[in-house]
Amino acid sequence: MHDDHEHGEGCGCGLNRRAALMGLTLAGALAATATPASAQVLTQEMRDRLTPQQIIDLILKGNARFVAGTPQRRDWLAEQKGTAGGQNPAAVFLSCVDSRAPVEVICDFGIGQAFNARVAGNAVTDDILGSMEFATAAAGAKVAMVMGHTACGAIKGAIDNVRLGNLTLLLARFHNAVADTRYDGDRTSKYPAFVDAVAETHVRQSLQLIRDRSAVMRGLEAEGKIVIVGAMYDLETGRVRLI
Repeated sequence: MHDDHEHGEGCGCGLNRRAALMGLTLAGALAATATPASAQVLTQEMRDRLTPQQIIDLILKGNARFVAGTPQRRDWLAEQKGTAGGQNPAAVFLSCVDSRAPVEVICDFGIGQAFNARVAGNAVTDDILGSMEFATAAAGAKVAMVMGHTACGAIKGAIDNVRLGNLTLLLARFHNAVADTRYDGDRTSKYPAFVDAVAETHVRQSLQLIRDRSAVMRGLEAEGKIVIVGAMYDLETGRVRLI
């Protein structure tokens, strides 16, 4: 699956409605009750029955609940205790360190249900790649999602060519995205539309970077065991949009 594919409830991804409903029912059972502890734990059997596309659908459904203000009822202590002996996350997110964009909250995921690698500007680094390889190849996550967001401070810093200690090298990772973004208006950080356009370009480039630099994840995707996909989170609306 390539980064320019459209996903969602109406996509033609070959996922039949009955299978999708089964997956959503499995995930819904995780938080439907508060007791016992095992009731909210994503088991290996549950995770293995889900396809990558079903997991993407669950991410979008969770975000829809977040936007509607109707997140699943959870017993965090039950989830903590139920996962103390092991974990079976369905997805791994590469997201920004921004305090306003915690993916577990905005996608309504519980403890033990998803990995989240966070770094300013959701940058792809060697350590991040290693973490994502662990999450997929070793721990069994089936979706690797790179999630950028609007009004990203790291992207603004790259546009402005900010230099500040170790941040200088990190921001340099986004310069290609700044240069490659097609935009007819003023190309400065004062224009939100340009900042968001660069952020989206960076997500798309990150997907290709993951495929180019990780033979492990590239191979898993070729075998259909994982899906590598990009998304943008809108700080104003709370919505996650696949790109």
